[in-house]
Amino acid sequence: MLHLEENTWRDRKAAFISRMQGYVDARKHRRARSEKEPVSDFLFEYYGIRPASLLKWTPGTGVTLSGDMTEFAGRQHFELFGTPPKSFARVSTNDLSESRWRAVDWIRVLLENVQKRPPFLGCSGMHEWAMVAMDGELRHRQLPLRLGKEAIDEVVRSTPIWCTHFDAFRFFAPSSRELNRVRPTHDRIHNLEQPGCLHANMDILRWALKLQPFVASEIVADAFDLAVDIREVDMRASPYDMSAVGLPPIAVETAAGRLEYRALQKSFFLRSQPVRRQLLQAVESLQEARAA
Repeated sequence: MLHLEENTWRDRKAAFISRMQGYVDARKHRRARSEKEPVSDFLFEYYGIRPASLLKWTPGTGVTLSGDMTEFAGRQHFELFGTPPKSFARVSTNDLSESRWRAVDWIRVLLENVQKRPPFLGCSGMHEWAMVAMDGELRHRQLPLRLGKEAIDEVVRSTPIWCTHFDAFRFFAPSSRELNRVRPTHDRIHNLEQPGCLHANMDILRWALKLQPFVASEIVADAFDLAVDIREVDMRASPYDMSAVGLPPIAVETAAGRLEYRALQKSFFLRSQPVRRQLLQAVESLQEARAA
C-alpha cells in the first residue's frame, strides 16, 4: 500500500485539475452559448462525462492518503479512518457489487486482448463516410460536407471497408453495412478490437472512466488527452469540412490521404500502448485488492 502525505497528494490533485480544467471550462462555455463542437464535445456526450465528475481527483486503488480528509467524507467507495489530525482515506472495494466485478473482469480481458494484438492499419478511416453515404444521415448537421453526396457514395462504394469497431459499425448506414468486410457485434468485441483502430484507442478513456474511482486520475487525464487528439484526426478524415475550426482535412478519398491517415494510425497505436498498459495494471491492482 502506497502512502501519500497531504502535500504530495494535493500537488497531484492540483496538477490533474490544471490539465482537465480547460476542457471543462470550454465545455461549459459552449453549452452556455448553445454552441456545438465535434471534438471534445463528442467525448463528453458519447462517454456521458459530467464536467464536475471529471474534476474529482482519486489516487486509485492501493494508495492511502493522510491529512485533512474532509473532501473524501461521504464520497462513494472511499473509506476514512483514524482520528484528526491523524486522518487517513483510501479507495475501498468492499461495497462493489458482483455485477460491477463482472464488468471489471470483462474490461480486463478486452484490454489484454487489444494490448497484445498487432495493429491493423488498412481501414482507411471509412467509418464516418459509411455513416453518411447512401441511405445514411448527417450526424453533424452544423458542419458542411467536403464533397457532394454522390461523390461520398462513390468513395464508399469504391474503397474497401474494414471496420472492426462495433460502436462505429452500428452507426453505419444500412447500405454501407453490407460493404464492410467485417461483421462486428457486441459478442465479438473481445475477438475483433485491435490497437490500430482510432476508436479502440479513444475507448481507453471509456474504460478508465467506468473504473473510477479505482483508477488514478492521472490515467484518465492521459486517456483524455489521447482521445482529443484522436478525435481531431477522426473528424479531419471524415467527409465533414472542419477547416472553419482550424482542422485541415485528411483526404482519405485519395491515395496520399490514405497514407497520411495510416501514418497517424500507427502513431496513435504507439502512443496508446503505455496508456492502456497503465490502465491494465490498475485493473490488476483492483482485482488483487479484491482477492486480499
